[in-house]
Amino acid sequence: MELGNLTGFSEFLLLGLSEEPELQPLIFGLFLSMYLITVFGNLLMILAVSSDSHLHTPMYFFLSNLSLVDICLTSTTIPKMLWNIQTQSKVITYKGCITQMYFFVLFGGLDNFLLTVMAYDRFVAICHPLHYMVIMNPRLCGLLLLVSWITSALHSLLESSMVLRLSFYSDLEIPHFFCELNQMVQLAYSNTFLNNMVMYFGAVFLGGGPFVCILYSYSKIVASIWGIPSAQGKYKAFSACASHLLVVSLFYGTILGVYFSSAVTQSSHSSAAASVMYTVVTPMLNPFIYSLRNKDLKRALKRLLGMAVMKAPIILGLKKCT
Repeated sequence: MELGNLTGFSEFLLLGLSEEPELQPLIFGLFLSMYLITVFGNLLMILAVSSDSHLHTPMYFFLSNLSLVDICLTSTTIPKMLWNIQTQSKVITYKGCITQMYFFVLFGGLDNFLLTVMAYDRFVAICHPLHYMVIMNPRLCGLLLLVSWITSALHSLLESSMVLRLSFYSDLEIPHFFCELNQMVQLAYSNTFLNNMVMYFGAVFLGGGPFVCILYSYSKIVASIWGIPSAQGKYKAFSACASHLLVVSLFYGTILGVYFSSAVTQSSHSSAAASVMYTVVTPMLNPFIYSLRNKDLKRALKRLLGMAVMKAPIILGLKKCT
């Protein structure tokens, strides 16, 4: 490969999860199914929360925003992957790669911050139940969401700007199914010391910081639940945060698993396969985790689906009349 100046016409090659031609139809079908389940599942969550006035509370407000972010996160990477498989092309432009990287870091960071905010919401609900609506007022909820968006956008802009200063080989082959930040930095031939420092800073303060806040919130929650005298009261309090705790465990567990597996195997393709867990599987499972354990949400979903079933014959009847 020769060195080349990166212009708007420069192209990279996304090698994907496998280069075996016979596996491409299987990968296409599997990821298309997971993507559709993720989009429709999270979209149903948003519609259920917005259509039921009983769910217009801080917890469901943050949950619907988490569903929106999960849709955007998967839409950043999977459609391009499916398009490349369908067209039998591995090409992504330099501008497209930087854009994909920016939005992936943005929505990944938002996922992290929203889970932290939801942990604080559960902390207030269990440890300060009498003051819950006073503390978690609409103004604070909106402010927490705005700060999450601004912080994630600035961090993503910083990381993407740092990549723009790097130089790459022309026709660079990326052993991943999307333009992942760490992969891009590793593949640059110019000095990446400053990029690594910025990534470590982001990982420690914008990744580890929220995780520590979640652990602190749940330490207070566990202490509060432990002090409840009745077993029924303990079960009710634990049920209020069980779904969120499971989602947090899945989110951070898969991310840690990806980095540990890549450190042990030193294989880019195995790292790409492992990253499927937090980029695709976790957003797909989140609606099921919340809906299966929440009676209010299940009731809202049944009402929403019931309304859709009732409207379908009416629409079909109107079409026949016309």
